[in-house]
Amino acid sequence: MKFIHTADWHLGKLVHGIYMTDDQRHFLNEFVELVAEEKPDAVVIAGDLYDRSVPPTDAIELLNEVFYKINIGLKTPIIAIGGNHDSAERLSFGSSWYKHSQFFLSGKMGSSCEPVHIKGVNFFLVPYAEPGVVRQLLNDASIITHNDAMKAIIGKIEQNINPNEPNVLVGHAFVLGGKTSESERTLSVGGSECVNAELFAPFSYTALGHLHSPDAINHNKVRYSGSLLKYSFSEARQKKSISIIEMKDNGQFELRYRMITPKKDMREIEGYLDELMDRSFYEKQAVNDYLKIILHDEGALIDPINKLRQIYPNVLHLERKQTMIDSRKKQSFSSSKVDKKSELELFKEFYEEMTSSEFTFEKKTVMTEVIEKALKEELMK
Repeated sequence: MKFIHTADWHLGKLVHGIYMTDDQRHFLNEFVELVAEEKPDAVVIAGDLYDRSVPPTDAIELLNEVFYKINIGLKTPIIAIGGNHDSAERLSFGSSWYKHSQFFLSGKMGSSCEPVHIKGVNFFLVPYAEPGVVRQLLNDASIITHNDAMKAIIGKIEQNINPNEPNVLVGHAFVLGGKTSESERTLSVGGSECVNAELFAPFSYTALGHLHSPDAINHNKVRYSGSLLKYSFSEARQKKSISIIEMKDNGQFELRYRMITPKKDMREIEGYLDELMDRSFYEKQAVNDYLKIILHDEGALIDPINKLRQIYPNVLHLERKQTMIDSRKKQSFSSSKVDKKSELELFKEFYEEMTSSEFTFEKKTVMTEVIEKALKEELMK
């Protein structure tokens, strides 16, 4: 049995003031062609179909269009759950009659733990739910954290699971030790959002959403598919992919990846302003990509972002390398014991911690005069 594992589509996503819907439409059209080529027995989407609980109209239309092409046009079953960005009620609408076309959409947790059976594989759908919701649903006052909630849900599933058949859990959670990025919404605070990977031991494969990197965790049976596209510059170096799983009757599986080229990549480039605007440099660049540019120039620059946008129209973020270095040094600065250093030594250390410039002889001379003058004035009081 072959299925495709994907997640975190985040339709309607706004990145640095730019709606990503056109890029998502391009990617999903390519995805539909991939589904037509691979002919899987199911497409699994592990949450965060939308980026917010009330998505824009064009995002809703895009999702409907893609689902129709896959489920009706290609006659491919769809298994999907709600994530922490989705509205559980919105996704649950119509789910009772979707099943007649083998479209299994679970927006919110229910009391039933019955799996979806496709080609000999049992898929258990566990949409995102706050611990309080699970606590009330299962009438279990001991459920406080996300780990408690997942443990209780899996415990209920285990009451009816068939260990002699392949079992797949489809969930949306933050597994302990997973690598995060800036575009993921925190589930909770204080570590209570974390779920232990060991909880998923009863399953042949766990198809997860929430973390945006396909290698967010290193586990042989618990996997993130990663997000549809790059949604922040913290993901710029990630390699997005589509996970294709071929499940055997004994629960063993083979995993491979397919890449889809986005309409525009999200990248970082850096250098001096003159270098970046030199034809010999930018002719080798995909200038229409979404870019974060880090400038090495020191001193004042006149309207650098608009100059850069004449060549790179999709510059979304501009930083100065000097500012980044200074910021890091400010964060790491710690005071020394004043009784062991002179005023000049303390200032020199402070200056070098707060900037990246050298404390030259000229600066030392000026500060010596300032300190001596201040000390004299203090003595005269």
